Amino acid sequence: MVCVWYTYHMRLLLAEDESELSRALVAILKHGGYTVDAVDNGTDALDYALMEEYDGIILDIMMPGMEGTEVLKKLRAKGKNTPALFLTAKSSVEDRIGGLDLGADDYLTKPFDMGELLARVRAMTRRGAASYTPPDLSCKNLTLKRASYELSTPKHDPVHLSGKEFQMMELLMESPGRVISSELFMDRVWPDGEAEDSVIWVNISNLRKKLSALDSKAEIKAKRGVGYYIE
Repeated sequence: MVCVWYTYHMRLLLAEDESELSRALVAILKHGGYTVDAVDNGTDALDYALMEEYDGIILDIMMPGMEGTEVLKKLRAKGKNTPALFLTAKSSVEDRIGGLDLGADDYLTKPFDMGELLARVRAMTRRGAASYTPPDLSCKNLTLKRASYELSTPKHDPVHLSGKEFQMMELLMESPGRVISSELFMDRVWPDGEAEDSVIWVNISNLRKKLSALDSKAEIKAKRGVGYYIE
């Protein structure tokens, strides 16, 4: 049986008029594996969002040309349901409620932690990803069920994974044979920077034990000094 994987790269639209912040956001999002189109005003944001298909939109509220709230209001009026996250310096409860009532999926106030932004973007795009994200990933006789966080093989009962184990296994099984570095695991699974190499190793060790218990023909291998991959 051959491995099956998906190479879809999520595409984001970023609308932020502060040039330094915009460059930093583009860098961190690209490092997180996203493709990013960046604009610096609301008029362009509306045009891009109407012309292109995005997996998520990040909108600053206070922008020249058109405020982010107006951009989203027009998009929703035209039937565009692309997940959207507001970035704003306005932090009152009323402002957050107003943004969410306009159809935003999330609301992040400035200043914010880049790790939290990545986590919010992942959550936002997951909510809007049902139309194309396969429910299961398969490699040889091994199946990862995204809905239930379970690993299974045909002759064994499923094994449940912790949240971190699931995220690591998902990364490995999305691209069998691709080496995933410790740095990428940290960025994707521990975006707040709480992990060290030893924590990653412990989780890899636990996953290997679960694969062994399932008699999986797919194995997690290490490439010394580089990272891990599933064979």
